[in-house]
Amino acid sequence: MSDTPLKVWLDRGGALLRLRLSRPKANIIDAPMVAALRAALSAHHATAGLRGALLDAEGPHFSFGASVEEHLPEQCAGMLAALHGLLGEMLEWPAPILTAVHGQCLGGGLELACAGSLIFAAPDAKFAQPEIKLGVFAPAASCLLPPRIGQAAAEDLLLSGRSVDAQEALALSLVTAIADDAQAAALDWFDRHLADKSASSLALALTAVRAARGAELRRRLRDLEALYLDRLMKTRDASEGLNAFLAKRAPKWEHA
Repeated sequence: MSDTPLKVWLDRGGALLRLRLSRPKANIIDAPMVAALRAALSAHHATAGLRGALLDAEGPHFSFGASVEEHLPEQCAGMLAALHGLLGEMLEWPAPILTAVHGQCLGGGLELACAGSLIFAAPDAKFAQPEIKLGVFAPAASCLLPPRIGQAAAEDLLLSGRSVDAQEALALSLVTAIADDAQAAALDWFDRHLADKSASSLALALTAVRAARGAELRRRLRDLEALYLDRLMKTRDASEGLNAFLAKRAPKWEHA
């Protein structure tokens, strides 16, 4: 496993921040990955002339999601606080964040993509919030998915945990476009639509369109963290689902 969970560099003459998840094949959104992403976004928050960021990943998959071990009762409070802090920073970052997805984009990986602006998908991309299959729910996705794809579609994905392919994700407006090379498509969109814009004007336009969403997300996440920690994690089935996954066995639900 690489010691560096994230590769960071500037592209397009300093106009584009590149962020690449670099722990294939799973690219787990664990504490080191979250910390690296927060550090990179913070370091470039005030970089002059930035008109965007592109988030992509090494290996066959974008991300299998957050660490299941970090979801266990003794670690989940810190995990949720850190991940939700990152997503809040992404929503308030002063330039559009584009995401290029190939392979599996699951759980916390999909939450990461949804906190950005536009998602570009390769034909093999698969999207899911499978937390319910482990007996838990996804607080951030519960906030991020409804305004992006509509309430009914969000409930479909969050309550079933099912996976959707790139074509269905496009039909749901979860992704902006499908391309054989999702990264190249995202770069092309940046070159055509953002590269010639004023960075300061883009920042203010993004603030205008996202300010209410960012404030509402932070408020709702506080409520959902309390629901997750104070109620969900006190149920028998939540611990059973997580431990069954780690033990590679079927969960035995007691519905309590």
